[in-house]
Amino acid sequence: MRLIRYRLLSTVFLLLCSLAYVASSNAMAKSVTLVVHPADEDNGDTRFNDVKEILRMALEKTVSEFGQFTMRPSTQHTNGLRYLNNLANGGDLNVVWSSTTIEKERNYLPIRIPLRKGILGYRIVLIRKEMQASLNNVKTLEDLKKFTVGQGVGWDDSKLYSTNGIEVVEAKYSSLFRMLSYHRFDLFPRGIGEIFTEFEKNHATNPDLAIEEKLLIYYPWPYYFFVSKNDPQLQKRIETGLRKMIKDGSFDAIFWKYNGKAIESVNFKKRRLIQIQNHLLPKETPLQDESLWFKPKMN
Repeated sequence: MRLIRYRLLSTVFLLLCSLAYVASSNAMAKSVTLVVHPADEDNGDTRFNDVKEILRMALEKTVSEFGQFTMRPSTQHTNGLRYLNNLANGGDLNVVWSSTTIEKERNYLPIRIPLRKGILGYRIVLIRKEMQASLNNVKTLEDLKKFTVGQGVGWDDSKLYSTNGIEVVEAKYSSLFRMLSYHRFDLFPRGIGEIFTEFEKNHATNPDLAIEEKLLIYYPWPYYFFVSKNDPQLQKRIETGLRKMIKDGSFDAIFWKYNGKAIESVNFKKRRLIQIQNHLLPKETPLQDESLWFKPKMN
């Protein structure tokens, strides 16, 4: 009887140890989330430093609920269209950032918090210096249709401009500044958080370029994180982190850190606003939540 009891206790002990090992192994497996984001398209490309900082902080703020994480760039340096394909086809990426469209929200899981508070929808135009005089008379969308615009390969803006009757020339992002200088197109619309840094970076090699002085183009253009439809847990984690950041003010702190100087430089009150309709915008876009959006004072 004592032997039987001993064997029974030993069996129960081994079973409990096995269960503990399995539970520990599962906990360890879930404790570290690997987050792979797009690599920079070109070396020295700083366009997405703010987005990467937001992503890292959102992950940091959710460690207690979701466990530790490792965050690194993809091994592929490519453009927006291809890294979306990478996400869809099971490549090494599991989170991307992109402007939203009806099609994207059908194919991926969006996190509907605009990463730059919608600031990308406010566009100032990079031009050749001699064009300023002809642009002084542009007041409407019809006036704007007389000019061609340059856009990066795979940018959704290309569809938006084309839908609104504006001719588009597409090329690799880093080539667009030189192409504008060589008269390949007329206007290069850039977000107000982008244009001043890009002008400083490219002016020395393209000295005839200038920042247009009178116009401000606007279309609602939220920029989101997207994850695979097979990864709702990562979607939940990132959204939870972003909501925490909005609540504690750290989201706005990053926004103003990267965009404050540019916003001061725009001089909104001296610009004419031309609004363009965004036919690509999903109906689920949270346009009514004013806490998510930047709105300039035009008057």
